Amino acid sequence: MNELDQRLRAFVEYAYENATAVKNRFDRAGIRPADIQGVADLVKIPVFPKDGFIQLQQAAPPFGGMVTIPREQVTHIFFSPGPIYEPAPEPDERSWEIVVEALRLSGFRPGEIVLNCFSYHLVPAGFLFDGAFTRMGCTVVPGGIGNSDLQIKMAHDLQATGYAGTPSFLLSLLEKAKEQGIKLAIDHAIVSAEPLLPPMRAAIEAFGVKIGNAYATAEFGIMALNTGSGLAFQLFAEPLVEVVDPDTGQPVGPGEAGEITVTNFNRIYPLIRIGTGDMAVNMDPNPGHSQQTERGIILVGRSGDAVKVRGMFVHPNQLGFAARQIPGVLKVQGVVTQPDNKDHFVIRAEIAEGVEATAVTAPLQEMIKNVCRVRVDAVECLPPGSLGENAPGMVDGRDWGR
Repeated sequence: MNELDQRLRAFVEYAYENATAVKNRFDRAGIRPADIQGVADLVKIPVFPKDGFIQLQQAAPPFGGMVTIPREQVTHIFFSPGPIYEPAPEPDERSWEIVVEALRLSGFRPGEIVLNCFSYHLVPAGFLFDGAFTRMGCTVVPGGIGNSDLQIKMAHDLQATGYAGTPSFLLSLLEKAKEQGIKLAIDHAIVSAEPLLPPMRAAIEAFGVKIGNAYATAEFGIMALNTGSGLAFQLFAEPLVEVVDPDTGQPVGPGEAGEITVTNFNRIYPLIRIGTGDMAVNMDPNPGHSQQTERGIILVGRSGDAVKVRGMFVHPNQLGFAARQIPGVLKVQGVVTQPDNKDHFVIRAEIAEGVEATAVTAPLQEMIKNVCRVRVDAVECLPPGSLGENAPGMVDGRDWGR
């Protein structure tokens, strides 16, 4: 038994004994910790969908029995759509090493000034990257989201050479700075939270910026990185990532698409075979085996109903809730496209007969912004019945294949 198998065996046993939700899940599936002797045995455990967190937390708030410490010892609580409340224990040293390695591969070096435009509120990204940058020896400017003109001024005045945040916001800063006749010193970046399609990458690189594109989630942190050589992300050794058939939970073969399923080693928030809902093509020539060899994935979209818009997941049930708050709105559908390398979010809304579009457009935009934390670019008002009974709540019209 190798070291990784030994760690996984001990971790599973600890999680079973200390996290009620893990024990209940194993017991329902007829699994004992002793059944999991190593990585190859993970397939014995049914995949648990992230949306399942919602039911667990509603039954046993706030964390649904998934945390092994008292709530009073949790230092931060973050939010994911659903709603899902994410405990944020301090990452262990190995987790920090992985984030720092992702920064190093993306071109960051000790001593430089970095503009961190990941959000510092509600979601963990800002704190995660901030902590990694300071451990690396960088000076962080905690810019967060928005205030483009101020951020351009800060980056220029302080001669920031690095950027962390969404790719669309980076491109917006670079373009606005150019319009203002300002030459930013930013020449490398780590981006995440939204798709980095080839046209956007090319537009950013035209400004002389080297890009590290990180695949990450709130629960697991950074799992993989792409530094520009094709579409493949190279997986880090941890957490343990599988690409599986969404119906069977079995690993897919090389070149086949499946759902990204992840197991961490966090003893405070133990997550075992969690289905992320992200779909990927498996680039591992030997799936389901060693985690030590170089392994890659190509992201191809979402398996569930939620779709990321400007870095935030938007669930159809959120849109439905927002619509019900606006008199005259019967049904809505969200559509995201990406003209000019920027996500464009349109709401198609069925409205009742006799209701004026002008009466519902602005209130609906504002309500969805409040509920989903995503700006709506336009509302298309439709007569009753236009969307159809089985119309999807969210449509991703971006071209993932370019």
